[in-house]
Amino acid sequence: MFGHRLLKLATGPGERRFARSLPSLEAVQRENLARLLGQVAGMPAHARAGLSPDMSWERFAAAQPVTDYDHWRESVEAHRTRGESRMTGSPVNRFQPTSGSTSAIKWVPYSKQFLGELDNAISPWVVDLYRQYPGLMKGRHYWSMSWVPTSLRESMSDEVNDDLQLMSLGKRLVAGATQSVPQNVSLARTSDDSLFATLAWLAADRSLSMMSIWSPTFGLGLLKSLALWRHEIADVLQSGDWGDHMHGVGNPGCPRSPRAAALLREWDGSLDANFFKALWPSLALLSAWDTAASAPWAKQLHALLPQAAFQGKGLWATEGVVTIPYQGEHTLAYRSHVYEFQDPDDGAIYAPWELETGQRVMPLLSTGSGMLRYKLKDLVRVDGFNQGVPILTFLGRAGTTDLVGEKLTAPVLDEAIERLGLPAGVTPVCTVAVDNAGHGKPGYLLLLEGLPEQAGDAGERLEAQLLEHFHYQLARNLGQLEPVRCVINPAMRERYLHQCRQRGMIEGNIKMESLQYWPGSLPGWLSPVAASSPDREEPAL
Repeated sequence: MFGHRLLKLATGPGERRFARSLPSLEAVQRENLARLLGQVAGMPAHARAGLSPDMSWERFAAAQPVTDYDHWRESVEAHRTRGESRMTGSPVNRFQPTSGSTSAIKWVPYSKQFLGELDNAISPWVVDLYRQYPGLMKGRHYWSMSWVPTSLRESMSDEVNDDLQLMSLGKRLVAGATQSVPQNVSLARTSDDSLFATLAWLAADRSLSMMSIWSPTFGLGLLKSLALWRHEIADVLQSGDWGDHMHGVGNPGCPRSPRAAALLREWDGSLDANFFKALWPSLALLSAWDTAASAPWAKQLHALLPQAAFQGKGLWATEGVVTIPYQGEHTLAYRSHVYEFQDPDDGAIYAPWELETGQRVMPLLSTGSGMLRYKLKDLVRVDGFNQGVPILTFLGRAGTTDLVGEKLTAPVLDEAIERLGLPAGVTPVCTVAVDNAGHGKPGYLLLLEGLPEQAGDAGERLEAQLLEHFHYQLARNLGQLEPVRCVINPAMRERYLHQCRQRGMIEGNIKMESLQYWPGSLPGWLSPVAASSPDREEPAL
């Protein structure tokens, strides 16, 4: 397609800069800091740190503390609600919503400078994609939207949902010509209408050659929703009319495909690789998270779309990008932001050129959003270097749950669950720390997807594994914690995702995590009574 050739040309210079300066990591990072300080020094949010445009890397690190979102919340809200620019001199294009594992929606300023930093990561990734997967040139692509809750849609700008907005304007216009799903589906009044329209456009596109999403569980949800709505979508594709969908969207357009309509009507709705091969015969690449807790779900998704190659996503957050897939590795996006890395055990902080193979560290980002030395609660391992630039593997969310002093971490739980040797067809979804696991005591719930009879003694065996850890054993001996409990359900993934949405997290960006803390009351289906009564009717999600 002509649009793909134009996009390759548009992203080529950025990729060449990325490749050419790989040996100059330290020089590029110091230049990034100088450029950033030119925008943020003197702004009210940074007055206490006393930042100046001519600061060295070392003086900046000494003056600016490590931060989290709460450090910037007041300044962000002052700008978002009252127009008071406190964090950066770069014009703010929009405020992008995001959410953490336990937090409700946060807002990240997307300034002109910050968007340019993201564009510096996208260009080498896109060029490398075309180089590795030439089949991408032969059809249209689907780049996932950021699925904003229905309740926020009327208060947000038209442009906030589309992941293509991470590109510069020129590249965005070119890339738009290669897309299977029009941008205006993000303008629907509800998330359901956006999802329905997305599926209709995708089903109609026989030439679809790439699906780029974030969470593989979101991809599995897309396929299941296609099955549930197959007859209604078939009617739309046969008639070329939206019917009761997409009201309020100006010039919504509507796909028409008698071929896809016939396939959907003949389909029994079971998730079957042969059906998806027939629907999307040109699918060349599937891109999604595939590390840490996302790994089993990525395998399930790829098994349903085996005609496509699979590429694991780099580490991106709404607050910034850490790694991109490049030359077969997850390489630090060193031309984007200013990067530092903190040891989770002793708190020591390293510049990226100081890292060593085998280290486990957490990224700190200083970006054009004005958020400086911002700690992402992600744990990465240094697996090597590309001409001096670190290659990093995402290991999962960092940090510890500490209900009563037991100090459990995700790696500890991952290792313990792996040693359980769960039966085939049983998949761990998450272990959640809760304030009331029964009898008014806090504790842990292992959520498994599978049939009830497959659970066996998994809870007891996991408890035995955790009792090998001093602090957990002490908390149990002192009667401070309930024993870990296993909850299994054939639809556990969907139940977990529903609960994440109920807690304010954003669809499409919900990352599967090994360990989470869920404050407040538990849903009925996780209560001890519900879990011990398999015949009890549970609410549909």
